[in-house]
Amino acid sequence: MKASINMNKRQAGAVSLFVVIFATLLITVITISFARLMTSDQQQATTADLSQSAYDSAQAGVEDAKRALLNYQSLCSVGGPACDMARTNIDSPVCNVSLTGVATPQNGEVMIQQTVGDKALDQAYTCVTITRNTDDYQGALQAGTSRLIPLVGTGAFDSVLVEWYSAGDLQDPTNVDLTATTTPLLSQSSWSINKPSVMRAQLMQVGSSFKLSDFDNTTNGQSNANTLFLYPVGIKNNVNAAIDTETVLIRDIRKTPTGSPLPITCSGDISGGGYACRAQLILPTPIGGGNRTAFLRLTSLYNKTNFRVSLLNSNNTVQFNGVQPQIDSTGRANDLFRRVQSRVEFSDPNFPYPEAAVQTTGNFCKNFLVTNNPSDYVNNCTP
Repeated sequence: MKASINMNKRQAGAVSLFVVIFATLLITVITISFARLMTSDQQQATTADLSQSAYDSAQAGVEDAKRALLNYQSLCSVGGPACDMARTNIDSPVCNVSLTGVATPQNGEVMIQQTVGDKALDQAYTCVTITRNTDDYQGALQAGTSRLIPLVGTGAFDSVLVEWYSAGDLQDPTNVDLTATTTPLLSQSSWSINKPSVMRAQLMQVGSSFKLSDFDNTTNGQSNANTLFLYPVGIKNNVNAAIDTETVLIRDIRKTPTGSPLPITCSGDISGGGYACRAQLILPTPIGGGNRTAFLRLTSLYNKTNFRVSLLNSNNTVQFNGVQPQIDSTGRANDLFRRVQSRVEFSDPNFPYPEAAVQTTGNFCKNFLVTNNPSDYVNNCTP
């Protein structure tokens, strides 16, 4: 009987020991897992903080590059050796040389001034370069807004390639809506959210000399002002398929206001990148000839859109000359780096180009009278 009692006690002790060991292992595993989760979360938070700080450092480099461009523009407004030196520095492919006179690198990088609490981030931008001449002009338009683009090339050009509506413009993940094969002008509510915008393209140009009346004339195949409405229709299976090419002078909506918008065959699948709609517009010679001074005004109708404009000469790309410089900046925070590329323009934010001469949500009436007798004026304008 004693042997049986002792055996039961030994078995009970073994079970208790097993339970203690198992509980200890379980608590240890939970503790270690919890510690690993805390460490992982802390590392992710630190990495996110450093990544944002590195991005901020890169943006600081972009801002200094903007100052360098403004300094270059100021110096070259009067010309001379200082302008030539500034142009040489701006065009240098060597890191940070374009910032000469704006920032002073130390050990190959420009440190970011920080408060006492942020010094541990050790922020700097390591490399900034500026490309004045670019292969294209890129931008984004909200529905009903416009962009005025100076057409200034590094060489002669005879046409403009307009591309618009990228994957980022889709309002839902389905493909581009190109169901219509005609060009009806619908109400805003009837226009599909996944259908590319109608793009209004307005060309304004002059030759070496001009008169205001030239903007309303077409002489010997020459013109100074043209307007087209580029309407998305049809489907191309290949986004890189042949581009619709049109002569601006022939399709000017101002000369033939009863005509239809210009149909542009767009791609229905832009998931791989690129733009859905592409139209090459052949430009007329300015009235009187000579050197061309030209602007292209693009207006997005119905939907928002990203767009790209390229200059072509016999289908060969001509670079824009200083119209939209590209800044390439690499920022650092401790040992984490971020790189950004930005396009900037020489525009005055205090003097934006107007969307229209007059804009109203109600009726509008205007009388215009030229007279030297005040009694000739009668206010009989009834909208």
